[in-house]
Amino acid sequence: MKRFYIRLFQKTAIGIAFLLSINSFAQDLPKSLTTQEKLLMKDYYSNNNSRGYFYPPSSKVRSVAEWEEIDALIVTWTSYTSVLREIVRAAVNECKVYVVCSDSNAVKSYLSSGSVNLTNVRYVLAPFNSVWVRDYAANNVYTNEVDSLLLVDWTYNRPRPKDDTLARSIAKFSGLPLYEMTQLPDKLVATGGNFMSDGLGTAFSSKLILNENATGGGYNQNLSEAQIDTMAKKYLGIQRYIMFETLPYDGIHHIDMHSKLLNEETILFGQYPAATADGPQIEANLQYLLATHLSAFGTPYKVIRMPMPPDPANSNQYPPNGDYLTYTNGVFVNKTFIYPTYYAQYDSIAQRIYEKALPGYHVVGINCNSTIPSSGAIHCITHCIASNDPLLIVHQPVKDTLNLLSQPLVEIIAYIKHRSGIQHARLFYKVNSNASFDSINMLPIIGQPNYYKAVIQLPISKAVLAFNYSYYISAKANSGKLQQRPITAPNGYWNFVYNMELGIHENNLASTLRLGAIYPNPASAITCIPVETSKDVSAKIELFEMQGRKIKTIYEGKIPSGNKNFFINAAELSKGVYFVKLSGNENSFTQKLLVK
Repeated sequence: MKRFYIRLFQKTAIGIAFLLSINSFAQDLPKSLTTQEKLLMKDYYSNNNSRGYFYPPSSKVRSVAEWEEIDALIVTWTSYTSVLREIVRAAVNECKVYVVCSDSNAVKSYLSSGSVNLTNVRYVLAPFNSVWVRDYAANNVYTNEVDSLLLVDWTYNRPRPKDDTLARSIAKFSGLPLYEMTQLPDKLVATGGNFMSDGLGTAFSSKLILNENATGGGYNQNLSEAQIDTMAKKYLGIQRYIMFETLPYDGIHHIDMHSKLLNEETILFGQYPAATADGPQIEANLQYLLATHLSAFGTPYKVIRMPMPPDPANSNQYPPNGDYLTYTNGVFVNKTFIYPTYYAQYDSIAQRIYEKALPGYHVVGINCNSTIPSSGAIHCITHCIASNDPLLIVHQPVKDTLNLLSQPLVEIIAYIKHRSGIQHARLFYKVNSNASFDSINMLPIIGQPNYYKAVIQLPISKAVLAFNYSYYISAKANSGKLQQRPITAPNGYWNFVYNMELGIHENNLASTLRLGAIYPNPASAITCIPVETSKDVSAKIELFEMQGRKIKTIYEGKIPSGNKNFFINAAELSKGVYFVKLSGNENSFTQKLLVK
């Protein structure tokens, strides 16, 4: 018994000393685990202190997409105050800003000295350890898609007890119910920077969430992927959880460091120069997504490439020799989008990409050279409270080049829902950029609850072959709530081109077959094998060991014209040298693959 109390005293003393060190140096805590935190992890994650509702919501829930309307943006006022001030400046015109702090007067003074409007600033006096509020604040979900707003938290994957309880403080401050995955059997270790939702039941993470919740992951967990999927479905409404391989040089393995959903079918992916830094694995992850998953609309994801800049402060090197500079780490704040900037020669490219991808948004760049050495930027130090009165509008934009013979009109269909019901929905459209918007009613579709449709009659003209259409959707709820989609309308809208020119030009050239560069190579996980052909061909892809023995047939059959990617999982292979062979009717190609 005496030995037990001695051990208990030793553990308690270590814990108290650690917590005191956190409290003293909170502003210096990085996103990654410190050496002290690694020592504390085992005991910390064995603690199951009660903190909230430890059962899933009784109603079916929907995880909110970041581009939906929000009532408040959250920041924690500790380190990087100059960056936080610029975030507050950009956000106060869009919503309330909740500043988590220990001294509201000091915050007011600093904001006022920078001429920041304080009208929408609210101060949450609550304990905290670090600035990385994206990782430890709660997620937003709605019951019945749009009814009641709930907060859902998990166990933060850092032994930072004050951070891990901030969700309770925010719930109390906002008056919102809080549900937590912090007690067995529904205990999940996770982090907000490694979670993206499309608002329609699909979520994305890196496999960090699998690794940390597995046996031996360091967090006293023993969860399978199926168990994680079940919890995500019950608490967050996630029906499909897509997980990417972790990256070699992204030390924190947070998905927001290299990707960003911009809408339900468009994803922004970071891009490095060929064979540089995490570029090969990022590209393999992207091609895996495109080859195996469709968007919620049942269509291939649209991809926008965002260059990952080098680090001029470290001789223009990329990770691991330079800091992990990224432009994807941005946040939606209603009609404003805030993203990190670093150096003008690269920032201008990112600004143009975002302005083109997000029409109508006020795109604001904030210098993050101070934060990025700690592996974090704008998204990492912000979180949000979704609208408590959402009017949901979901629409798949019309595609370009409609053929008059097959479709003399175009149907605009949207899913529109509010808890009070919809009073009316309208389609606003114009035929060229200089015209004013006309509007027509969108009518309910019989037998399809919450779906509305409007029809545009397409013109017939011998003088003009192509017409450029711009449009947006507006809806009013029975309660009087108004909403547009895109949310930036009428400044932002969708476009499609109606092309009257008919005819199909066949490519009669002889077929060509080509094996692209396999990546990543060397490989240790999901590996991409690019194939290109000018026509449909029958081909075979095989894997051989170094001595010439065939290991497996990766694919055999018809390959359609264009670019196609095939995949193998190098984790299933022993370390060594292999050869991938692509063979068709006329030629064959072989490429070496090194498995590490």
